[in-house]
Amino acid sequence: MPALVLLEDFGGNFAQYLEAVYAIFKRDFVDSKPTWEGKRFALKKYPMEFGKEHTFYHITHEGHDEEDRKPDFRRMERIAFPRFMIDNANHPTLKVWLKRINNSDRIHIMNEGERFLVVLDIREKIFLLWTAFYIGYDHTLRKKLKEYEDYIKSKDRT
Repeated sequence: MPALVLLEDFGGNFAQYLEAVYAIFKRDFVDSKPTWEGKRFALKKYPMEFGKEHTFYHITHEGHDEEDRKPDFRRMERIAFPRFMIDNANHPTLKVWLKRINNSDRIHIMNEGERFLVVLDIREKIFLLWTAFYIGYDHTLRKKLKEYEDYIKSKDRT
């Protein structure tokens, strides 16, 4: 996994840190784009947040109310994880499963040891980076592991 990007590496200057985190996101998802099973990648660009794509805002901030999300340093520190995990989804340390949510098929890619989850929304011709986050609660990690195990069991039956 890529190294963490830490606020202290920027002398605690949040504005510089945010720009450095955004530069990694831009490198990984704007300037170059991953593919998944031949589908091209797209971002949710709007509504722009502080002049940055909405997807960037969503994967670096937390909160249920989109209008009032707060910076999440665990997400920011791991900004290089999503692209790395997408590009290396076949690696045996990553758990990958499909989950249907609200009439959408979503690919989940989880690194259990790092407690990090990437979710891709599958569309007809594209996929979107839907979210990515550090799994801070043990019960959430157990729930995600159960989803994976249930998916593998159902896959084995077909």
